[in-house]
Amino acid sequence: MTMTADQIRSFVLRYLEAEQCDIMEKHPAYVTVKLSPSADKDLNHRPYYWSFVERTGVTPETMTCTFVFDPEAYRELQPHGPPGGPQPGVSTAAPGLAGTAGTSSAVVAAGQPPAGSPAGTAAQPGTPPGVPQPPQGDSILGRYFGFVPTSFTARIPRDEVTYGSRRLEQLFAAVRAKGKYVRLFEQHVPEQPRRSSTVPYDTWLAVNYKVELACDMKRSEIHSLGIQLQTGVIRERFMDWIAPVAFTPQLPAHVYITPDRIALPRAVLYLEEHLESKLARYDHRWAKEAQLRLADEQARIRDYYEALIKTAEPDQRPDIEAQYAGRAREIEWQYRPRIRISAINCGLFHVSSAKPPAY
Repeated sequence: MTMTADQIRSFVLRYLEAEQCDIMEKHPAYVTVKLSPSADKDLNHRPYYWSFVERTGVTPETMTCTFVFDPEAYRELQPHGPPGGPQPGVSTAAPGLAGTAGTSSAVVAAGQPPAGSPAGTAAQPGTPPGVPQPPQGDSILGRYFGFVPTSFTARIPRDEVTYGSRRLEQLFAAVRAKGKYVRLFEQHVPEQPRRSSTVPYDTWLAVNYKVELACDMKRSEIHSLGIQLQTGVIRERFMDWIAPVAFTPQLPAHVYITPDRIALPRAVLYLEEHLESKLARYDHRWAKEAQLRLADEQARIRDYYEALIKTAEPDQRPDIEAQYAGRAREIEWQYRPRIRISAINCGLFHVSSAKPPAY
């Protein structure tokens, strides 16, 4: 199963919105965005820069990126270059000043102020000679080269965000890393006649488990379980159960959280026991069939290598025996039936105990 360009675009835009990035240009084929500090740390490998920012406390300057969702449509939109007209730093002087601008730029590049400019200052590119220039200030470039550049050529990195691309995998990894744990509260709108009353909220611990039934074939399942920390009630398909509810990361007004009666470690233990008992009721004929296939493969390679070892030269037997042992381990790993359980993510969900979500 692959993701379409529209699905990828929707996922990327949700990520950028959640990270509070500044979207500068949006199009069905691409989006240009100025990243927030958090997103910049996730997507751009700049550890030395961010360590400098953290040590000095300066205001960070994040990168601006263009994410392309439909490369063919993007190329049709930009047949001669990037969008947005002239790029920053490109001279747009009037024709009558073209020669003067070129001369000033050449003089400045040599580190000398043009004729007619005040001492200690350098004419800016595209400015006629004789026009006073603003002081450059005490900077490293000003002291050593006599000028400070005031315009730069902005280069906006462009990445194709398509299914299987490196940038999309990076976004998936960032979402997985930050989405392992959440704590959300049901949005509560207090009733007008009872504005001063408070509403009790119960706490649910939800864990999404991935169950893999593996042998030489594999089947994966997702089990979403939730346990109420006040009563110990366990509910399956918990994420479907709370899907109609609107949540907020902040505690709403006129709400209080009912004290928990079950500690988190014990609640996790209850969920694991519930999942294990559910898996124990499965039809495990697939495991017995895998055991039979494992025995057939073991017999096949045993007959082959035992005959080969008997007829081999003495100096060749250690290599053949090592090859036999390696092949036996591969067969064991491939065919041995096993059930693997891993926690994908979890969270604490505080919902109203008076009006639980309908399911």
